Order: sequence, then C-alpha cells, then structure tokens
Amino acid sequence: MITVSVIVLGVIGLIAALLLFMAAKKFFVYEDPKVGEIEELLPGANCGGCGFSGCHAFAMECANAKSMEGLNCTSLNAEGMKKVAEIAGLTPSETQKKVAIVKCSASCENRDPRNHYDGVRSCAIEASLYQGESDCIYGCLGCGDCVKACPFGAMQILPDEALPHVDLKKCTGCGKCVEACPRHLCELVPFSGEKPIVWVACANRDRGPIAMKECGVACIGCTKCRKVCPSEAPVITSFLAHIEQDKCTACGECMKACPRHSIVSTELGYFSSNNTSPNKK
Repeated sequence: MITVSVIVLGVIGLIAALLLFMAAKKFFVYEDPKVGEIEELLPGANCGGCGFSGCHAFAMECANAKSMEGLNCTSLNAEGMKKVAEIAGLTPSETQKKVAIVKCSASCENRDPRNHYDGVRSCAIEASLYQGESDCIYGCLGCGDCVKACPFGAMQILPDEALPHVDLKKCTGCGKCVEACPRHLCELVPFSGEKPIVWVACANRDRGPIAMKECGVACIGCTKCRKVCPSEAPVITSFLAHIEQDKCTACGECMKACPRHSIVSTELGYFSSNNTSPNKK
C-alpha cells in the first residue's frame, strides 16, 4: 500500500514538473541583459522624473532605444547618464539639471494668521476647505505635502518658518513636489552650479495695496526689478514679477531694487526661500 502511494505521488510530481516546464517555455519572455545593468545604475526610487512608470521601465527604454535623445534620469549626473549610454551602445545627450524652487517666502513673521486650521495636516485637504490661515490665498499652507512627496528627502519644513526648504545636493528635479503642491508654488528651474538661481519667491497676484496688507514680502508688480535688470529677465504679469531663467545672469540688481524683498537667490548647497522684510506689517 505504501509502495503504491509513493509511486502515485512520484508520477503526479513528474507530471506537475513537466507541466511547469512546458508553461515556463511557452510563456518565457527574453529580457536584454543590458536592462539589468542599466537598472543597477539607477536609484530605484521610481520617482517618475524620467517620464516613465519606474526605473525598470526607464532601463528597458534605454536598452531598446536608437538614440538617447529625450532620455534622462533626473537622479543621475552627467557621468551617470554617460555610463547608461555606454551600456546601451549609444551616444549620450546633453541634459540640463533642474532643481525645485518655492515661490513663497512668507515666513511666520511676515504673515498674520487670521484663523487656525485644526484638522488633517495636508495642503491638498486644507486648500479644498478654505483659503488658509492668512489673508493671502496664494501662499504656502505649510502642511508639507511637497516634503512627503519627495522620494529623495530633499525638502523639509522648518517649524519656526512653516515654509519648505530645498537641499540642492539632494534635489534631482523629479517634479514630485510640483505635482503635490495644490497652489503650484514649486517650480523646476535649470541649475548648473556656475551661478546662483534668482527668483521671485511670491505667487500673490492681487493688486499692490491689497498684496501689501496680506503679506509683508508680497510682490506688488512695481516693475523696479525690470527697470534695473540689464538683461530684462523679470517680466510682470497680473501684478506679479517672474524671472526668466534663460535670461538671468544672477547680477543681483533686481534683489537690491525690490522694495518688498520678494526676490531671493540660492547658493551652492543648502538654500531656502526664507526672507525678512523691513516692510513687515
């Protein structure tokens, strides 16, 4: 009886093994070994900054591509992308590194809270419920949705300012913070490391007198920055200045001329958009 049971189990095992072997052969999918080599160079964060669903999808695209044009992992530097191109047997394309900036500098001392939000700490939720704790309906809500969205830990909220800060050494320009901010205060700008980034850390589009009442460092669209800029980088739209990065030479003249101290700049390494204004209410 035992012998029969062993024989039956053995036959069942052989049949099952044969079926599994046939299934593996039938559904086998060949994957280019270059995909694995490229994927080893990638961070594995699946941030989507490259435009694909994840690092594996990006590696497959690179391995099968005929040109590296338009293919770039935001987490890799030029040397890293050169190695990817070498594995793929292609010529690397030049890419411009981008980093995130925050278009709000209204720290706690520059804004007057009119009410207090007591609920789930989420910018998306707070933005959908009401205008925020201050009179400015354009500024940062300070709940840190951008910080939570960053897969590289490049952003943090400082408690005494309630504003997001960006670490240039960690920021890869993946754009997750841009997607997470309900008020569209995060923006990706080119960064070469050769000169600081200069930008208007404000998104207030109200008329000057109203903006001044709402925030101590709000841009009022006075055009003084544009008048002193030798390259005409600042443009004024809807009572708000914006600096065109491709024209900006980081001379700093606009920062000196701004009566509201709304224009800030970066330095290599860690930076923030915090600002203290003599025009504080």
